[in-house]
Amino acid sequence: MPYLTDTPPGAVLTLRIVPRAAKNAIVGAHGDALKIRLCAPPVDGAANAALIEFLSDTLSLPRARIRLLSGQTSRSKRVRLEGITVGEVRGMLE
Repeated sequence: MPYLTDTPPGAVLTLRIVPRAAKNAIVGAHGDALKIRLCAPPVDGAANAALIEFLSDTLSLPRARIRLLSGQTSRSKRVRLEGITVGEVRGMLE
């Protein structure tokens, strides 16, 4: 999975976000990123908040352990999942 990187603080996900979708869903690989569709519009951080909430629910992680590293205003984002390994994330996504 080229979109997953292991770092000492936790796994880093490289994402491609599609806002204003019909429903929140993980679509699959999109080049070197994981494509995620979100219902929220890309306005005033709504899509970023929806992304963190979606990842929290999907991976059973507290929102406080999910950090947006880059891409605050872009569709391409990097997110760190603190205290979790790539192997654990891989198991949850499959």
